[in-house]
Parts: sequence; C-alpha cells; structure tokens
Amino acid sequence: MTEEPDPLVRVSTTSGVTTLTLDSAHNRNALSTPLMTQLLTALETAIADDSVRAVVLSHTGPVFCSGADLKETAAAFDSGTVPAAMLGDVLAMIWECPKPVVARVAGPARAGGLGLIAAADIAVCSVAATFAFTEVRIGVIPAVISATVLPRLSPRAAAELYLTGETFDGRRAEQIGLVTRATAADELDSTVAAYCAALLRGAPGALAGAKELLRRSAPTDFRADLADLSARSTRFFRSEEGREGIIALREKRPARWVPPT
Repeated sequence: MTEEPDPLVRVSTTSGVTTLTLDSAHNRNALSTPLMTQLLTALETAIADDSVRAVVLSHTGPVFCSGADLKETAAAFDSGTVPAAMLGDVLAMIWECPKPVVARVAGPARAGGLGLIAAADIAVCSVAATFAFTEVRIGVIPAVISATVLPRLSPRAAAELYLTGETFDGRRAEQIGLVTRATAADELDSTVAAYCAALLRGAPGALAGAKELLRRSAPTDFRADLADLSARSTRFFRSEEGREGIIALREKRPARWVPPT
C-alpha cells in the first residue's frame, strides 16, 4: 500500500475563500519538488471549484518562503536537472488564475518566494518581513521569477536589488511595488480579510476579465517567456559559479569570489 506524501500545503475553504498554506517549516517553506507539486494540485482544485471565489497564499512558521530547496538542487546536479521548470508552472498558474490571489506574508521571503508574492494579484506583508533577491550571491540569477517580479518593480529598484542582493523590509517592498500593503503584524490578518471581503463583492466573470486586462502588459506568450527563463536559470545553477555558491552556502562560508576581509 502506497503511503500518502506528507502534506506540505494545507488547504481550507471558508465563505468562498480558499487558503493554501505552505507548511514545510522545517526547511523554511523552501520550494521543493514535493511542495510545488502539492501547490499545483491545490491551485488546480481551487480553480475548478466554482464555489471558490478567491485564493489566499499563506504559510506556517516564521518564514514565508526561502526560495529554492538548495539541498534538493545540489542533489540534482549529477543528474543535470534543476526544478526551475516546475517553479515556472507554479508562477504561471498563480499569474493566470482566473480568481483573485492574495499573498499573506508574515515573515521573510527570499529568491523564489518573491516570485510567488509578485505572481499574486494582491500581496500584504508585515512591516517586519524582510526580502532579498539573493541569487547573485550564490552564483545564479533570478531568472524564472523575473516573469512576475519585473512587471511589479520599478526599474531602478529592480536593478539595485537584483545586483546587490541586499535585504529590504516591508515598507520598501510596498514602495517599490512588490507588495500592495505593508501593515503592523497584528493587523496583517484583518487587512487580508478586508481585501478578500472586497473581492467577494466582484462578479466572478468580471474579476476574471479584469485580470486578463491586467495581464496585457505581460509578454505576449507568458509561458514561452517562462520556458526561456527556466533554461537560463538551469544554465546558471549548473555553472561552476552556481555549484560553488550553493556548496559555500551549505558549508556556511564565503564563496570563492568574495574578497577576503
């Protein structure tokens, strides 16, 4: 008898709002293949259910999402596979979801986690939450998430944060367009609930149509763009710098290219 995989995405529905909760706190809700597989299934189910009017993407534990599962990525080096394509599928499903998606961010997000936030239609974070595009510091690039992140960010902010990898807080995330609103931690849930209440007042077909209008500024073929970005991501993850960066991070030491202090 085949055992069911541990639930890494919890699903609950109340009054027309389905909440998908990332529940892999042991690795800071990293985007492992099992987690992304379960998230895709949960999204498909929510989209197909006419009683679901809006989707909330939330998390357990102190971290929203730490990005790629680097342990899994390192193990995949020898086989030549990196799960960038699956991340593209997740971002595309959130981005193209005909129902409004609200991200609830109570803690830090890094790398791929920022792609999830940007893919959502509305994102609410705690002012204490922190964010960073850390890819260049481990020898890779924020390729796949660029499909959803770059349409949100101002160009100057994108250049600064992509190239430096510096950490920024919830207020800055709001200023540059990564999130819709940054709130005090004790107001996060009430703010998300208020947005959901407002969304439920919209007609389902009109909301889907409005989302299509909002996507008009995105690349003509969003999924083809994601395929190109996934290939770029894989190339960097498999590069000498990418391998060194991931190993250095796991060994908790500076990568070879960091000047000695």
